[in-house]
Amino acid sequence: MSGKYVFSKGLKELRFLFCQSSEQSAATRAFINRAYPTMKKHNPHTPIMIREAAGTEPRVFARYALGKETQEALSGLSDSQIEERITNLVKQAS
Repeated sequence: MSGKYVFSKGLKELRFLFCQSSEQSAATRAFINRAYPTMKKHNPHTPIMIREAAGTEPRVFARYALGKETQEALSGLSDSQIEERITNLVKQAS
């Protein structure tokens, strides 16, 4: 698992938005609780921001070099599907 979360230098920021109490954000919260320590350990200088707001649809944003940004909807996905989406976003930075 840890190899999936070693970010390339092209990834400048990873940002999660989700609701702190809604059912549709439950998998996103579980993923962050499980994976955040590993991501931060392997990428101490890359900002990984977590933003919670009531009624917010779960999404992840990846910001790359030169201001390019990509986002993925996480609503209705399982923990493993969220992990797959994050892995794909991180690989796009290469």
